[in-house]
Amino acid sequence: MAPLIRPIALSIVLLSSAAQIRDVDGAARDLFAPTGPANVLVFVASDCPISNGYAPEINRICAGHTNFTFFIVQVDPELTWAAAKHHARTFDLRPPVLLDPKHQLVKLAKATVTPEAVVLGKKRQILYRGRIDNLYAALGKKRAAATEHNLRDALTAIAAGKAVKQSETKAIGCLIQ
Repeated sequence: MAPLIRPIALSIVLLSSAAQIRDVDGAARDLFAPTGPANVLVFVASDCPISNGYAPEINRICAGHTNFTFFIVQVDPELTWAAAKHHARTFDLRPPVLLDPKHQLVKLAKATVTPEAVVLGKKRQILYRGRIDNLYAALGKKRAAATEHNLRDALTAIAAGKAVKQSETKAIGCLIQ
């Protein structure tokens, strides 16, 4: 009988210019070889109500910026592949889901809260890091509607070959432990 082989939730093989990662469906993903202008990592936690509330906006941003490749990065060290798939279905998250139980991507991107977006360029540079928008002024202080759309603005600038005006913003959300 062959031994049972369990895939590792997140394994990064850093080569000269590649970070090979398997998503929860087993597909190999390369974070540093975007097919478009950049890859977008959106750090989330399945038990964070702010992350979960942003699911529709994340999907809208993905639909409006199809030249970018998006990934959902689940940061909960205890989350299983099955639970991550269930969470993605429950909240209709459309990008591929990566598990980061050892916080390798968290450290690489210097993410601190969920939700937080990080845009990675082709040369391994961080083009944008921060909030999706300013819907939250602070924890517990939600505006009726966002008045700044930081991630959208950053993606629009990058797609046009321009510098991002505000390349880092403070994300409001659940702390990554």
